[in-house]
Amino acid sequence: MSLYPAAPISTLSAIPAGTAGTKATLGLMVKLVRQWRKDPGIWKLSREITRNVPARDFRGQVDRMFHWVKQHIRYVNDVRGVETLATPKATLEVAAGDCDDMSVLLASLLESIGHPTRFVALGFNGDEFSHVLTETRLGSNSQWLALDPTVPTSTVGWKPRDATRALVFHV
Repeated sequence: MSLYPAAPISTLSAIPAGTAGTKATLGLMVKLVRQWRKDPGIWKLSREITRNVPARDFRGQVDRMFHWVKQHIRYVNDVRGVETLATPKATLEVAAGDCDDMSVLLASLLESIGHPTRFVALGFNGDEFSHVLTETRLGSNSQWLALDPTVPTSTVGWKPRDATRALVFHV
């Protein structure tokens, strides 16, 4: 499904290694969401996805967005040895992306209908950060809900239990 007529233009830039690189990537992801949550194509798609959700069923909206990304965007790895980050437009255009691409798309869709989001980078076994997921919450007093559409068996609220490190960036 494409809401855009042409393939997007790519940009190459260097990011540092290690935790500094993770922070730089998360910062770029936040910037992308802040830009793309206002995009007319994202705005239209978010409303199409949630069309049959009852009014004010905020959990239903989150569930529908999560499952839509999970069903329509195929997980693929980055270029070997190269961290890449796609815009929501690019991810939709190719219907594929890795965890950061899927997280940016999901967060952009959620933000376009008023849901606050944040990114959580995870590291395992004491290693560097190697995975990211989106979180949202349904009210200012509610807990953050993990959204990881990259795992075939995941549901809203599921996140890896074996993470040993976490880094959070709010949109």
